[in-house]
Formats: sequence, structure tokens, C-alpha cells
Amino acid sequence: MKATLNKNERLKSKKEIELLFSEGKSISKYPIRLVYKKTEGEKKGVKAAVSVSKRNFKTAVDRNHIKRLLRESYRKNKYIVTNSTFQFSFMFLYAGKEIPDYKTVESKMKKILQQLNSLEIKSK
Repeated sequence: MKATLNKNERLKSKKEIELLFSEGKSISKYPIRLVYKKTEGEKKGVKAAVSVSKRNFKTAVDRNHIKRLLRESYRKNKYIVTNSTFQFSFMFLYAGKEIPDYKTVESKMKKILQQLNSLEIKSK
């Protein structure tokens, strides 16, 4: 499996994002919070998006840097959940107040994805 994050793997639909926040569940490993929802559809796979609070990071440079870190760590570790039999929508939210380093983001991302994978196995 390729470790890419293609256009069709990105969550961009406003309706899907609204449904995700209204009906989705969440997992949190500080400073990352994952909001996820099983979605209806014939395709199997995951659509993901990232978000960083404007309240905590005033400059766009800082927000974009953190979003790049989140996307990269998800891209490298998405193999943990992409062999799912369901279709999921993910939104990764950064809740910290300081700019993280890549090692921190990647370790927390792995923990969140492994926890989600174990929850999914239990729910089958």
C-alpha cells in the first residue's frame, strides 16, 4: 500500500464535516483529538481532515506548520486503519497551546489510530 494522501482521501465536504461533528465519536490523546464517524457508502476507506485552532495559534504560519505535521504523521501511519471493512470520516484536531515537534505528533497519532483500530475490532 502506498503511503500517500490523495485527493479522494481528503475530507472536504461541508455536509460530511457537519455530520461528523454532530453524530461522530471522539478519541483523545493530548494534544491530538480524533473525531470519527462510520459513513455510508460502497467504497471502503478513510477520508481525513486536520484542523488547528485560530484561538491558540494566531499566525497562519504556525497553524499551517502544525497541520503539515498532522497530515504527515497520519499519512505515514494510516496503514493501521485503512484495511478496515468500513468507510470512515476522520477529523484530527490539535488541542495543544504550543508548537509540537514531529516525534510527539507521530507517537500520539499512532496511539490514537491503534486505539481506534481496537475499538473497531471490538464493534464487529
